[in-house]
Amino acid sequence: MATDDDAAELAEELLRLICGAEPLFPTIIGLPGYDDRLADMSAGAEQRYRTALSGLADRADEAATSTVDDGAALTATVMAQQARAQIDKIDARSVEYAISDRLGSAVTEFLMLLPMITLADAAAAENLLARLRAVPELLARVTQRHREGLAAGLTPVAHLVRDAVAQLDRYLANGPAALLAGQAVPADRPSFADERTAVLADVVWPALRRYRDVLADEFVAPGRPEDRAGLCWLPGGDGFYARLVRAHTTTDRTPEELHRTGLDVMARVGEEFAELGQRVFGTGDLPTIFARLRDDPALRWTDGEELLAAARAAIERAEARAPQWFGRVPQQRCRVEPVPEADGPGAPGAYYLMQSLDGSRPGTYFANTHKAQERARYTSEVTAFHEAVPGHHFQETLAMGLEDLPLLRRLADINAYAEGWGLYCERLADEMGLYSDDVSRFGMLTMDSMRAGRLVVDTGLHAKGWSRQQSIDYLTANTPMPVLEIASEVDRYMASPGQALAYMVGRLEIERIRAEAQRRLGDRFDIRAFHDRLLCDGPLPLSVLDRVLAGWAEGQLAAS
Repeated sequence: MATDDDAAELAEELLRLICGAEPLFPTIIGLPGYDDRLADMSAGAEQRYRTALSGLADRADEAATSTVDDGAALTATVMAQQARAQIDKIDARSVEYAISDRLGSAVTEFLMLLPMITLADAAAAENLLARLRAVPELLARVTQRHREGLAAGLTPVAHLVRDAVAQLDRYLANGPAALLAGQAVPADRPSFADERTAVLADVVWPALRRYRDVLADEFVAPGRPEDRAGLCWLPGGDGFYARLVRAHTTTDRTPEELHRTGLDVMARVGEEFAELGQRVFGTGDLPTIFARLRDDPALRWTDGEELLAAARAAIERAEARAPQWFGRVPQQRCRVEPVPEADGPGAPGAYYLMQSLDGSRPGTYFANTHKAQERARYTSEVTAFHEAVPGHHFQETLAMGLEDLPLLRRLADINAYAEGWGLYCERLADEMGLYSDDVSRFGMLTMDSMRAGRLVVDTGLHAKGWSRQQSIDYLTANTPMPVLEIASEVDRYMASPGQALAYMVGRLEIERIRAEAQRRLGDRFDIRAFHDRLLCDGPLPLSVLDRVLAGWAEGQLAAS
């Protein structure tokens, strides 16, 4: 019979496997032991990783069914899901064809994460230099995987390859010193800045130039055109997509089911747009409402500083009201920073980076100030509520504080839970009275329409064969998002298939679970207790979350 210790050991073993395969991850969160390494991107290393994951998943299944301890069974269940999600991502072979300037591309993720490394002392500085010296090998192995993919017919999207080349050109034009210019120099290694710049100039920059030239010379011409941007156009692509859908949603829902759900939600959001538009603009006509939101210069930012100030104000307002809706709130506040300039064109409108384990780097909300004058003011508040408070900052910071759980339970990569929570918080913010006016509520509906559109467009691209332009046209007709953001969103779905499905799938399930708890508990339902329970087990697959919250409601009934 498996014990609590057995389940905890499985979690530790899986964490070691993941950290070994993705050593930037432990460094970013502050977990020591991996700071001088980069990922081994070779096919052989990936298959060894897969074999280890498969064995661990089978052991976790056995532990989940043999233990009588609920906590141990839950840990084992989550570990089995996490290991198999990693296997699904490996089997989708993304590294072979995912070339872009966005998350989902191995090189882009490396370039975005590298400046986030903090250097506490001379040892950390030396580890970073070792990492930088390993960059040529990393890029050589990624290049080899791209070539293997091309030989197997797994071609990238030419448009995204051109974007990746343009991103590398921006890095190269800025010069070696700019890449890590914001990274502090340890007090006990004052010469480090010069050493780092020398390694960047002599080792990293030549390797980046070689990789850039390989992409331009070998992968643009054979790349897929924009009318065949989805995985369904690749050999084995339908299977790749099914694996990624399962990994990101933690469900067995089919692309066709998800597509239909997106259409249904979009129709309901359209009705809300019409009602709000009648109240604010005196019309319920959606094209008129969308044109007003998309084209009115008064609804754009003056500059990036104004955008950042608004984000900070929304977060402060949410922090003040949160204790009325949560029994537990994070002690550490959320920091707000601009997205680094070189990443701006390819980065999303905003994203959140969790705090380090030791708390030396606080949870940070990155807002994209690139072309701020073209970005919508009315989505600022809803984005802050999703990414920061009470969204990802609350969920991830509270999870980090669950020290009685194995670390991987606190850090589990479960998109449907984390992004479902973030999207749930956009509507929760309206219940909390956080939106400053009806124009900002248009932002809430805009984000809803975008997430419903993700179900339609992601599945449209990768299962139904939609073109890039067809996807842009759908979002243009059904959301008021600026064209700049619509094109960026579609490119995101092309670059990282399935990831964008997690948001609405998770939100709808959290809302369903809450509604069922309210139905069962009636007047005994306590929203603060519900939120605390939802957040007190770390990230969970959706089916497991349903079971845990149903058990909580049963316990509330029994106690009353």
